[in-house]
Amino acid sequence: MRLFAAVLPPEDVLREVERAVAGLRRLPGAADLRWTGRPAWHFTLAFYGEVDEELVPELSARLERAALRTEPFPLALRGGGQFGRGRALWAGAEGDLATLRLLADRSEAAARKAGLPMGEHRPYKAHLTVARSRAAVDVRPHVRALGAFGSRRWTVDEVIMFRSHLPTSGVPGEQPRYEPVARWPLGRSG
Repeated sequence: MRLFAAVLPPEDVLREVERAVAGLRRLPGAADLRWTGRPAWHFTLAFYGEVDEELVPELSARLERAALRTEPFPLALRGGGQFGRGRALWAGAEGDLATLRLLADRSEAAARKAGLPMGEHRPYKAHLTVARSRAAVDVRPHVRALGAFGSRRWTVDEVIMFRSHLPTSGVPGEQPRYEPVARWPLGRSG
């Protein structure tokens, strides 16, 4: 199964993202982007890819330990940017980014210790993807508009492991489905 670990913003913050994205979709060039929706709005901590069923219990146990060793922390959405010359447009984060990075590192380490091949380690960049494109797109107006975006601050208090179901219909614009597999509270080890 295709798995990843993530942090989800609360519902009211997702509504703020929805309003911001509605404005972005009215900007020039918006039709060249594939817009993600509420089910895809999360901060990925670690992407595990295809995981053998036999490894899931060990991965789960190690991810739970990583969550328990990490105290809850404040986070907000703020600003935005792009990866790959407009191939991904994202909202950024502010708050306790050091703890978010630590949780991401622990989520990746949990996979390595469970026996998953994780490839080369990349420095963590906190982002919530709002649109993608297969080709380079000029998203500068969108990035400028995201510069004014900011959500309320909330407390991150759990890690969620998701299973991702890739589109199979062949319908243009169909989005992956994300199914929560497990949730673990942060910082409750003691």
